Amino acid sequence: MKYHVTLGDRTYEIEVRSDSEIVVNGKVLEVDFMSLADQPVYSLILGHESFEAYVSESESGLQVLLRGQQYEVEVEDERQHRLRQASEVHGIASGEFLLKAPMPGLVVAVPVAEGQAVSRGQNLIILESMKMQNELRSPRDGVVHRVRAKPGERVEQNQVLVTLI
Repeated sequence: MKYHVTLGDRTYEIEVRSDSEIVVNGKVLEVDFMSLADQPVYSLILGHESFEAYVSESESGLQVLLRGQQYEVEVEDERQHRLRQASEVHGIASGEFLLKAPMPGLVVAVPVAEGQAVSRGQNLIILESMKMQNELRSPRDGVVHRVRAKPGERVEQNQVLVTLI
């Protein structure tokens, strides 16, 4: 399973291959990681160093207390990462915008119609994937130019679902 971990202004791609092996930004590391006594305290042996960390949830993700310093950490799995990327605005102030499926799935609902004015954050498509419904929202104000998906239709990753102008 892959995760995208943000610590401060740095993001790391972490792949958990097994209980004893992870890959961090392409570098393979052998680890020993375990929860201590069903508490939010974790033991990590990395190389020849041992660490203990206290981990708790925060509003923006996780708080990790390690060696007397507290860190704010955001963790996304691969699915969450793709969904966020699909819904982010990347300088799309005007012109045509193609809403693409961030993953394969089943179109549950299309709450917009061609010619309809939409505002930023408004639902354009509800897509079910891995038994979870995901709301794909408009990244900006605009007008629905074309709807290319219908409820009940299976779609592939990167398939264009809605075009905004």
